[in-house]
Amino acid sequence: MTSATAASQNSRPWVVSFAGALVALFAMQMGNLGFSPLLPSIQRDLAMNFTQLGLFTGMYGLIALTMSVPAGFAAHRFGEKRTLICGLVIVAIGLAMLGRAADAGEGLIWRGLWITGYRFAFVTVLVAVAVTCPSSLKGRSMGIVGATSSLASIIGSPAGGALEREFGWRIAVLGYAAAALVAAVVFGALYRATGRPTRVPVGPHAVAQDPVSASAPSAFRTPIVWVLALVLGLGGVGQFSITFFVPSVARGVFGLDAVGAGLIISTGYAGAIIANLAIGTLMDRYNKWRILAVMFSIHVVASLAMTVPDLLTFRIASALVLAIGFTAVNQLYGIAGEVMRGREVGNVMGVVSLGAGVFGYLGPQLFGALRDWTGGFAAGFYAVAAADAITLCIILILHRQVSRRAEAN
Repeated sequence: MTSATAASQNSRPWVVSFAGALVALFAMQMGNLGFSPLLPSIQRDLAMNFTQLGLFTGMYGLIALTMSVPAGFAAHRFGEKRTLICGLVIVAIGLAMLGRAADAGEGLIWRGLWITGYRFAFVTVLVAVAVTCPSSLKGRSMGIVGATSSLASIIGSPAGGALEREFGWRIAVLGYAAAALVAAVVFGALYRATGRPTRVPVGPHAVAQDPVSASAPSAFRTPIVWVLALVLGLGGVGQFSITFFVPSVARGVFGLDAVGAGLIISTGYAGAIIANLAIGTLMDRYNKWRILAVMFSIHVVASLAMTVPDLLTFRIASALVLAIGFTAVNQLYGIAGEVMRGREVGNVMGVVSLGAGVFGYLGPQLFGALRDWTGGFAAGFYAVAAADAITLCIILILHRQVSRRAEAN
């Protein structure tokens, strides 16, 4: 047997497991990202004001804030396979009950259950990818993960909008629930749990060469893990907020319906498919921090451009914010997956997702509050641009520190 043949056979188990994780990710993201065109109808039917709508959408971050670390611990303790399947089942139950909600209070309760299941499933998908994919392909594998999430939104947003137009938003969320159950079955059949440690990459651009992070006994005591949590949280404010408020802006400012808003979001996530695959390849070949710095520089400009009251400009700016922001977040998760060894990956993903949770809650909540206070959406877009600028500064600082340590070694 040649070495090439052996390598091919050894790669098959991780490819099959990776495919199972992608199926699970696709199903959960169809609902999580695709349901945003339904928000105006949900808001109207459940009698929510914009502050309540901010809480409804920002609950994603609130749940992530409280459940990310437990989700990582569950994957560490019980294994990623069982944790992910349980998460998908809870997602389905939460969505089904949301479809029966009678008022804003019930809607918030079932949205909370849905996102609790989603958080466990999402963190565990990241763990599954981190422990199955070779380190040399980490950037590209995370690019495929991001492209899969984007594709889920492209399909989920228009499909949800079409179902809402024909049958109402309640039937649409039931469709998302059914997809989660099917994904749980497929993932259970394809995924093979592995106990092998994640290899730490070497080379001039490897993030895990950081001697502190490489030798730390626990993810909770590793400074770079917490810094990445902050960067991912701040860098995801635009994605977290704008995804949910584009339908309201599209309807309130430009007079578009749910399908029209869904097409705007789908355009952004279509761009994210290309961006994820291209950036993932670049991240494996060139300096990760420089690429991230360029991405967030563009993100600042695009966030500011969303304040321009022109539909074409709004479409282009929205696409850039969603495509670049979503790609950057996925690559930051990939970097986090390389920081620690072995079973600590679960705890790393839990801590980093905690950062996403904090700002995933604060971002939409602040955006909705600014809309109620000012009567317009411009203040929210300025807040997103400010968060992007802070993220860019932190990335530049990290790049300088990593470069200095590389030179010292």
